[in-house]
Amino acid sequence: MKILLKLMLVGMLSSVLNNLYAQPYKKLHYKSIVADAHNDVIWAQTMKGFDISEKTNRGNTDLVRLKEGGVNLQIFSIFCNETYGKGKAYPFAIAMMDSLKHIADRNADKIALATNVTHIRKIINSGKIAALMGVEGGHMIENNLDYLDEFAKRGIKYLTLTWNNSTEWATSAADETNNPNLIQKGLTNRGKEIVKRLNNYGIIPDLSHVGEQTFYDVLAITKKPVIVSHSNCHEIAPHPRNLKDEQIKAIAKNGGVIGINFYSGFIDSAYHKKIDGLMAKYPEMVAELAKQYSSKGYIARALFQKISQTEVNSIRPPIAMMIDHVDRMVRLAGIDHICIGGDFDGAESFALGLDDVRDYPLITEELMKRGYTKKDIKKILGENLLRVLKANEI
Repeated sequence: MKILLKLMLVGMLSSVLNNLYAQPYKKLHYKSIVADAHNDVIWAQTMKGFDISEKTNRGNTDLVRLKEGGVNLQIFSIFCNETYGKGKAYPFAIAMMDSLKHIADRNADKIALATNVTHIRKIINSGKIAALMGVEGGHMIENNLDYLDEFAKRGIKYLTLTWNNSTEWATSAADETNNPNLIQKGLTNRGKEIVKRLNNYGIIPDLSHVGEQTFYDVLAITKKPVIVSHSNCHEIAPHPRNLKDEQIKAIAKNGGVIGINFYSGFIDSAYHKKIDGLMAKYPEMVAELAKQYSSKGYIARALFQKISQTEVNSIRPPIAMMIDHVDRMVRLAGIDHICIGGDFDGAESFALGLDDVRDYPLITEELMKRGYTKKDIKKILGENLLRVLKANEI
């Protein structure tokens, strides 16, 4: 009986201590402005007919879960891939923007489209989620400046100059790394004109996905801070989508901001080999899925729905490894140049524990464990992104 009582007391004490430890990070998290620079739910869910107004079990995002995760500002990605050619990409972008507006109109008690930082803060103070739009992929303007004009009128806040595919006027990281037949790298004169026009419109050039030459060409032209909306450190995970140390330093010199990406493949350099190993266990299933999906990422995503969560989790990197990327960026660029760019609903897996938008408090917890001050954590969670948004206003 005494042993049992002692165990019960130890358990109660442990529970109390855990609650006491948990409270500081939760209190800080929900009192901070939490802003995410990149989410693909409109592409991944809304454009496929699914309603994100109510809580669902699909994907990583809906309005209820955003609120539960303490997210105050979400930049929704307006995205299509390279298969949307001329005559298709721009109309699809407009349809996505209209869809987000309809969501906001139908859920005026939960979310509102914002126009500027003052408006963002007003929306947040009213208890709603502030929404912005970022166009992911310069191919969506179809090399037509009138289309860029229309995007500006509709209030987009950044343009990712390329996706994995290059445009006629800018080369992507994928092509600069893997395509030996490129005639030119970086921005053309047309590309330079577009960057200048973005500055004039107050639209932030987004340098995620762009090639290294394009990256430096933009920094040589832009008169305002840029964003790298969802990229990590190349030194830790050497993927073409991640930034090399000198690029990270260059963003600090520009006054811009880099959004930490939650995607497993941009966090852990061994992740893709782990996927290969997991897929090798299910050759028949993978072969069948390959008939439906052309890319390895989509095959993996479909496979993950069919096998055990334990197996899926076994190849995901821990949140601590993701925060290693934050630490390195802070050492190289300083605390003022890091934000969050989770990429939820845009990949097949994320850091272990980050299953959907409800899990943002775990980032605050890990940052507190690393010794970041409350002021610094607030900067990473949202204030740095707001600063760059403000600096680009016209």
